[in-house]
Amino acid sequence: MDSGEQVFVFEEVTKRKERDDCWLLISGKVAQFLEDHPGGDDVLLAASGKDATQDFEDVGHSDDARNMMKKYYIGEVDSTTVPPSNKIKPQTYSVTQKDDEPGFLFKILQFLVPILILGLAFGFQFLGKKEKTEA
Repeated sequence: MDSGEQVFVFEEVTKRKERDDCWLLISGKVAQFLEDHPGGDDVLLAASGKDATQDFEDVGHSDDARNMMKKYYIGEVDSTTVPPSNKIKPQTYSVTQKDDEPGFLFKILQFLVPILILGLAFGFQFLGKKEKTEA
């Protein structure tokens, strides 16, 4: 760090989250970028008031965007004042799916229903022929 570089306390950075005074903390660097952000100011306002490093990385900014941050750089944050990030993983839910195979009863019905329909069709045909021969 240069001796002329401003160093901010994390608490001060978190207070700067208003539309007219918005600071972002990304990778230990403090930047003021709200007016010129191509993604709009709502995105930055949502990421302000906290360490926005993960939000910045999740978007997948280009090298040009990273270089552009240098223009809006206003200082560093004192890393000893930054609370440890909560490494809490979002709770994942595992949905237990039944096998793609239908149950035993369903398999039997899939086999028996067509056979029953064919049997009825042949039965009606046989009875129809029998009635014609008797008449």
